[in-house]
Amino acid sequence: MTYTVIELDTSASAAQATYGPEAKPRMGFFTDTSICIGCKACEVACKEWNQVPEDVLGFTGESYDNSGALGADRWRHVAFIEQQPVQDSDSFRWLMSSDVCKHCTEAACLDVCPTGALFRTEFGTVVVQEDVCNGCGYCVPACPFGVIERRQEDGRAWKCTLCYDRLKDDRQPACAQACPTQSIQFGEHEELRQRARDRVEVLRAQGLLDARLYGEDPGDGVGGFGAFFLLLDEPEVYGLPPDPQDTTRDVGGMWRSAALAGAAVAGAVAVSFIGGRR
Repeated sequence: MTYTVIELDTSASAAQATYGPEAKPRMGFFTDTSICIGCKACEVACKEWNQVPEDVLGFTGESYDNSGALGADRWRHVAFIEQQPVQDSDSFRWLMSSDVCKHCTEAACLDVCPTGALFRTEFGTVVVQEDVCNGCGYCVPACPFGVIERRQEDGRAWKCTLCYDRLKDDRQPACAQACPTQSIQFGEHEELRQRARDRVEVLRAQGLLDARLYGEDPGDGVGGFGAFFLLLDEPEVYGLPPDPQDTTRDVGGMWRSAALAGAAVAGAVAVSFIGGRR
């Protein structure tokens, strides 16, 4: 697959700033976990279309989830959470959610990449160019969600591309195309946000008062997600961080502080040297 190298910019208007009039509307995913049935069609479609290598499946001891987590060889992961009866209730429920790279507005993985292998597309998504990645691994700890992983066979980093090749052909990503319940919804980011807010109101009116959006708010620690979720419980229940942060947000200030400290030390040494010569 061939990509175009572009200037790195992680601001909310990154695509517009880079591509100008050629920029496209920001595209993304809205995953409504309330209608996910755990069929894993998205996992299969993602692997098939993107030729993601086979990975080890089997009993994990974590309910019926046999695919474990996102990684270099799994760009979509359907989590199965079996909630046991509470107090005197005999009922239990399944929570299912198809997880994916969040394509953050403020993407730390992109910020730390030294080769330009990670870039923001004209659709506002974040993609790894496999032919440019040198396997340094800086992006792996930078991601607050643990999404990116290096593949053992070649050492390079891999993750969801939001089917960039399909987007360029005006087709929706394979996972959304395969989802039978429309739990995974693809479209223009702003339209999806409004659709998600409306859906939360409907669910709360039906008595599901714990329904909430995760990653829809641009005021969060990563500037909002390009792929956000409707959850029926706390993010931690789904294995998601409650308050994700852009891990590079304070780097600029740290470098400035280090520079000032270095200048102060250099100044003190110079004064001491001059004083010693008198």
